[in-house]
Amino acid sequence: MTISEKVAYLKGLAEGLNLDTEKSKEGKLISVMIGILEELAMSVEDLEENALNLGEEIDVLSDDLADVEEAVFDEDGEEYDDDWFEVECPTCGADIMVDDEALADGEVECPSCGTRYAMELTDDEDGEEEEDLEEEE
Repeated sequence: MTISEKVAYLKGLAEGLNLDTEKSKEGKLISVMIGILEELAMSVEDLEENALNLGEEIDVLSDDLADVEEAVFDEDGEEYDDDWFEVECPTCGADIMVDDEALADGEVECPSCGTRYAMELTDDEDGEEEEDLEEEE
């Protein structure tokens, strides 16, 4: 039973007692108290409805935030750094970190085998940039 239903039941009981709400002090008091209870019940129901709506909005925002976190952070929770990328050394297979400075210089050195490579960014068939490593002599 909701609060409004309980207040309506109480109002019915008071009406069933045939209280004189115009001449009797007790009747006036009970009538005013029931009126206040009705207003409180409506306010509580409005608050409950708003809380449910806010909960649904929070769920949507939480899902959106999870999507953003997935796009910004890797599996370990570390932020992606768009200032570098990895390429595989053609000689030894080690990962080489290439940053903006290496791109500007046009060459990179493998930290494992020490081989130096000239770098050049080219567009692939999909219009995305890819790197080409050519061993320097």
